[in-house]
Amino acid sequence: MTTPDARGADRHPDHPACLDAHLDPSAVGGPKPVLACGAEGRAGPSRSGAGRRRLVRGGAGGAAALAAWALAGRPSEPGPVRRLRLATGPEGGPYNAFGRALAAAVAASGQRLEVVPVATAASVDNLRKLAAGEVELAMTMADAAQDAARGRAPFARPVPLTALARVYVNYTHLAVPAHGPVRSVDDLAGRRVATGATGSGLRTVAGRLLHAAGLTGDRAVREARLGLGESARALRAGDVHALMWSGGVPTPTLEALARAMPLRLLPLDALVRELRTAYGAVYAPVTLPPSAYGLREPVRTVGVSNYLTARGDVPARVVRALLRVVFGGWRELLREVTAGARLEPRFAIATGVVPLHPGAVDYYRSVYG
Repeated sequence: MTTPDARGADRHPDHPACLDAHLDPSAVGGPKPVLACGAEGRAGPSRSGAGRRRLVRGGAGGAAALAAWALAGRPSEPGPVRRLRLATGPEGGPYNAFGRALAAAVAASGQRLEVVPVATAASVDNLRKLAAGEVELAMTMADAAQDAARGRAPFARPVPLTALARVYVNYTHLAVPAHGPVRSVDDLAGRRVATGATGSGLRTVAGRLLHAAGLTGDRAVREARLGLGESARALRAGDVHALMWSGGVPTPTLEALARAMPLRLLPLDALVRELRTAYGAVYAPVTLPPSAYGLREPVRTVGVSNYLTARGDVPARVVRALLRVVFGGWRELLREVTAGARLEPRFAIATGVVPLHPGAVDYYRSVYG
């Protein structure tokens, strides 16, 4: 079910190779949820995996009552409807699809909540809006969230964000025309490459990958800062030699592009070790299955988790109510985002250096008992 590199995932739930288990290649056409676990397993005992499970189990004296309340599925307590603005991503992208699905699920849940998706440039833009108080919730890639929490560029100071859940894994795509001159990452030197829109999380991982590949200085690529739709059109028109994308599998825009022109997806797994050495366990090896995008064989690449985050001043009761909706309807929430993924509490609590919101801790305590 998983690739040989992921076999350790079956033995150790915090092994970063567990990312491979999110997408069962044999399940395409009828995806089967498979093992999901923490990519940030090496970040320390208080941050993920067994250590974070111990954290949410703490204070279990009142957990039984909380579990009964959380699992009853009753509407939230009386009062005004709480409006939550959720920073997502560009229209037509996976974050925006997730946001719209979550808004619909909340509206149908009976909870006194309203989620309003806000279209943005994605991760970095989302975190800036969260810090500025322009939104209460934000979707973000794990590497951008780690940079924000630590006040590392492009963030001028630490962003006081909290995590609600680690929801699914992005697969890094480096796509080129199948019959073009580019056969390897090294062949991109001096060529024009679409590396994501300004303000997107893709810009972060693209820059780090290109640096790790030695495509700097006189070997640097010529970057085109384009969103996914623009990137796909540019590749088809021959205006760029390659496009980079980080998202679920399959990504509808790339599926459509693969039907219009044969694609080659370049392997990136050789760069994972250097990325992890420099930036930690937010990066891990994952595998694109052979049936995606018309590929003839699996392609090893780089995986990055996605977090649902919140401002710390969102009330704990609101977070608990929201997470009841998320875990009650995760299949619908992920349907338009990525195939074969499964959202489980043991997977969701692994948010690296980003602390869980107190309301999220309460919710997960109710699940673990």
